[in-house]
Amino acid sequence: MRDFLIRRWFLVSLLIVIPLGLRIGTQASPERVESFPKHYVEWASGGLTALVLFLMSVTLENRKLLQSFRAPGPVIWGTFVCFVLMPLGAIALLPLQRIEDFAVGLLIAAAVPSTMAAASVWARKAGGNDAVTLLITILTNGGCFLVTPLWLKYGLGDTVSLDTAEMIRKLFLTALVPIALGQLCRAWPFFREVADRRKAGFGGLAQICILAIVFWASIQGGVRLQNGNGQSGQLTLLPVIVVWISSIALHLAGMAVALGGGRAFGFSREDIVAAGFSASQKTLPIGIFLAAGLAETLPFAALPILLFHASQLILDTIMIDPLHRWVQAAPTPTPATAEA
Repeated sequence: MRDFLIRRWFLVSLLIVIPLGLRIGTQASPERVESFPKHYVEWASGGLTALVLFLMSVTLENRKLLQSFRAPGPVIWGTFVCFVLMPLGAIALLPLQRIEDFAVGLLIAAAVPSTMAAASVWARKAGGNDAVTLLITILTNGGCFLVTPLWLKYGLGDTVSLDTAEMIRKLFLTALVPIALGQLCRAWPFFREVADRRKAGFGGLAQICILAIVFWASIQGGVRLQNGNGQSGQLTLLPVIVVWISSIALHLAGMAVALGGGRAFGFSREDIVAAGFSASQKTLPIGIFLAAGLAETLPFAALPILLFHASQLILDTIMIDPLHRWVQAAPTPTPATAEA
């Protein structure tokens, strides 16, 4: 049991943190939760996300980024799956949803960019090329101010309006800046040696930060559920089951397509694993941000986003070991192949 808890501590933590956060949110006074200064909450969430990306970047060898730029196929493929195939899959599942809130939430979950931190953590633990995940993060988060509104407009009409300038500013500060700072810090030999020697510790700290983000999002989700129940009547179990199964199916389908396509294109196993995680994982903060703007008319729109995020973390945690074994089992190139 002790060995299991050591190896699966993050998965066990998720199973505790998410229900606990939802329970606190559903029983807490909405006025008390909403009394937190909004700018402090945004600063904390953005600061944690930036810290996670910095920790991932500072332990990433510059050589890997350069190699990914020279062979951009996995990055292009992962971005295509994330920003084209995943939203199309969500649109196909919309008629199955039992209530409008969940249909809207599912589309938002699929149309947002790749997760800002978790994909790099998971890809690294599975033996994947985390440089690919970081580049996909940069491309999707940098382009989401155009791509995400287009998908939402196509699927929802004029229901959602976005402040693109503010989104660009937030993404620049929470994604691009910490990644650049992490790489600049590696120019200092002492810092580079410490980062390389403590890579596992940095990864563990990044996972703790992710748990903190998920915990706060779960509390906010519980508050919205409480408000929604008061406004729209009690939420039944069947719609929740349908949208949860839809979220799981959408994530697994995105992962399978990204992995299968990577093999068909002849990418290395490290790149295939990286593209699989980053193409199918979706970021939580932007999804919650969009759902919050619809809370008055669609109080349950945030729930599918939370379910999608929780499901992807749990499922991908389970998939780390088999994918890592698959990467390690890759045949060693012969000298002739390496020269070619």
